[in-house]
Amino acid sequence: MAASGHPVAEPFAGGLESFTHTLVRGLARRGHEVTLFAPAGTDPDLPATLRTPPEFAPSNVSLADRNAPPLRWMQEHHAYLSLMLDLSQDRGVDIVHDTSLHHLPVAMAPLLPVPTVTTLHAPPLPWIESAVTLAPQCAHFAAVSRATARAWSHLVRAQVVPNGVDLTRWTPGPGGEHAVWAGRIVPEKAPHLAIRACAEAGVRLLLAGPIHDRAYYTREVRPLLGAAADYVGHLSDAGLRDLVQHAGVLVATPDWEEPYGLVAAEAMACGTPVAALARGALPEVVGRAGGVVVPAGDPQALAAAVRQCLQLDRAAVRAHAEAQCCADRMVARYERLYASLISAGRAA
Repeated sequence: MAASGHPVAEPFAGGLESFTHTLVRGLARRGHEVTLFAPAGTDPDLPATLRTPPEFAPSNVSLADRNAPPLRWMQEHHAYLSLMLDLSQDRGVDIVHDTSLHHLPVAMAPLLPVPTVTTLHAPPLPWIESAVTLAPQCAHFAAVSRATARAWSHLVRAQVVPNGVDLTRWTPGPGGEHAVWAGRIVPEKAPHLAIRACAEAGVRLLLAGPIHDRAYYTREVRPLLGAAADYVGHLSDAGLRDLVQHAGVLVATPDWEEPYGLVAAEAMACGTPVAALARGALPEVVGRAGGVVVPAGDPQALAAAVRQCLQLDRAAVRAHAEAQCCADRMVARYERLYASLISAGRAA
């Protein structure tokens, strides 16, 4: 099940939607029958049976309650409550894979006749922490990186299943002289840091991605655009691939503990080195072969990393991606995890 807030379709709202798209396609290629719970607007060409969340509109009487939660919160709550109740009566499912970051699939896992595995795509979230304490023996977890598994280790033991990208779609490109920043334009992704570092490095920067926080963009990003940097919009996968393939470096500037860093993997698959801040999983994803990782809070070091990446061997960067960021390997690991949980469930 995907997050209910954004369709699983290009242009992807974020890495979670891209991950779900890749996983569904990979499982189907391996012969699995997949049912995907995702919002309307999800890619109709995905090889899966699509289940969309039921619509819910609170009555005017209930909305008059001064303590009524936001409408979107209620709609998400209703969507996952409905799905989990339906699944509790469904005998045609072998396993449930939750990629939603919502608490109800975890809390209601004990109601299901089959195992539930939740992929942790974020640092610890209080709602999910609460759910885990209520269903500690019934929910199973995978983490997208060792860093994310460590972040959750106070509460759960998560099997590390690193994210991957489709290496047949993200293919090597010729590179170029400019830099790219890609992702959700929000404070925790901090594209303003990339603009400043590239300006100091004397390298033009192109930014791509959805503006999820308009106030942040207006306050911190837009004033820095101009001769040294430009915002090129929210691109399709094909458009983003072309942009990255023709870039000399991708700059990753998280101002939070990055759970994985899918854009870094995509860039390296194109042979484009990554200049990154050492937050969360980026040191393990980029490593020493995929680019240059520098301490957070050191803009001069990041500027130097941008310049250094322009000189790196693109073939070696691609080879690193093939060894560490392959979607086929990710899907195979999930297959093994599914099989072990199904087998344990039957034995019990």
